[in-house]
Amino acid sequence: MNVEQARFNMIEQQIRPWDVLDLSVLELLRVVHREDFVPAALRAQAFVDVELPLTATRRMLAPKVEARLLQELKVQRHEKVLEIGAATGHLAALLGHKAQRVIALEADADLAAQASANLKRAGVLNVTVQNQDGSAGLAAEEPFDAILLSGSVAEVPQALLAQLKVGGRLAAIVGDLPVMRAVLVTRTAADAWQTRELFDTVAGRLPGFAEHGAFSF
Repeated sequence: MNVEQARFNMIEQQIRPWDVLDLSVLELLRVVHREDFVPAALRAQAFVDVELPLTATRRMLAPKVEARLLQELKVQRHEKVLEIGAATGHLAALLGHKAQRVIALEADADLAAQASANLKRAGVLNVTVQNQDGSAGLAAEEPFDAILLSGSVAEVPQALLAQLKVGGRLAAIVGDLPVMRAVLVTRTAADAWQTRELFDTVAGRLPGFAEHGAFSF
């Protein structure tokens, strides 16, 4: 496989046509090598437009979904970011190139170890991976400028929204099969949040999140 040609095709045929036009994001996808964050057995599929299976229950988001979520969060260099569902560390690496500091939570111990090793090997030094459930966020480190849920949930817990700074953003994929929707929630005041629907998609579930309840802001 010609890796660089495959990377070019991924960016130009999958990602750019999906309204990912931020040049800084597109450049990051060239610099941060996705194949280095994919298990060896799946390396040939690193650039395919599908979710990749990592464990019996966990999936790596499709490339265009990762790129679109990264674009919509608009992370700035001075910001602190929380990622929930680090998986093998690819999105954490992308966030690390954008932010001042990233804390990535991963409930699966083996995936957390893989993410840490992958990030170290890639020279991404401003990302810390913690092996823990992310459904309650990380109150000890709040407030965050941005929070990214790298998988789907039935609803976004209020506890996570409360950990955003005013002006902070949270991106998540919300809903149940067969219909899920990516949303961007912005904290507009101490007790107010605004939600914008981004796009329809389907993604594997993040562990630890409740499946039922009221979804409100």
